[in-house]
Amino acid sequence: MQQSPSTPHPAMFWRDEQHGPLPGFLLVLTFITGLVDAVSYLKLGHVFVANMTGNVIFLGFAVAGVLDFSVAATLCAVGGFLTGGVIGGRLGTHLGGHRGRYLAIATYAKCALIAGAFGVAVTTDPARLAASYPLIVLLACAMGLQNSVARRLGVPDLTTTVLTMTLTGIAADSTLAGGSNPHLLRRIVATVTMLIGAGVGAVIVLDYGVGAVLGVALVLQITNGLAAHRAASSNAPWTGG
Repeated sequence: MQQSPSTPHPAMFWRDEQHGPLPGFLLVLTFITGLVDAVSYLKLGHVFVANMTGNVIFLGFAVAGVLDFSVAATLCAVGGFLTGGVIGGRLGTHLGGHRGRYLAIATYAKCALIAGAFGVAVTTDPARLAASYPLIVLLACAMGLQNSVARRLGVPDLTTTVLTMTLTGIAADSTLAGGSNPHLLRRIVATVTMLIGAGVGAVIVLDYGVGAVLGVALVLQITNGLAAHRAASSNAPWTGG
């Protein structure tokens, strides 16, 4: 018997017929988002490297002269994010016809960016201005690339860096609103994953420092890269652009 959209199989947020293993990859990236935004907000000057909506608000605070918010740091984050988005877009233009290959190449690029940030964090003092700006730019570029890739891959409710529309979907498509709860499990899992990532990131960064969190993020990203290497050579239907 075919399942209704409101009662998806628990495995659907890891793999489904239309998107293959992409939901699993994107869920790992959602966790990484929580990690790096915990780092940037708590240790790099009250700025986000993934959540650009928050940065627009923070920029308004900074321009208004509110303490603890920096125009320069926020602009670095936005600029880095846009740069990463351009990189992801260019890769999509050339590789988007094969989603597995596109994911793999973009993952390798993001590994390099996070590795660069990790190198800065362990060789300098992230609290110093000279180190915080390169960290902000590298991490924001990585997250802009990630967001661009997630957008191009087009897996519903797994944008990896923002949850506004995910939470809206939970409410607007609920039975209370007269909907059928499509992708409800995936939406909940994505929300909880980012929540846990932020919590874990906060604990690690406060107890062990920026380098420790970025080390965890790098290991997760490399793991995704190794898995994506296999996806790059797949001819399964889900790889079609």
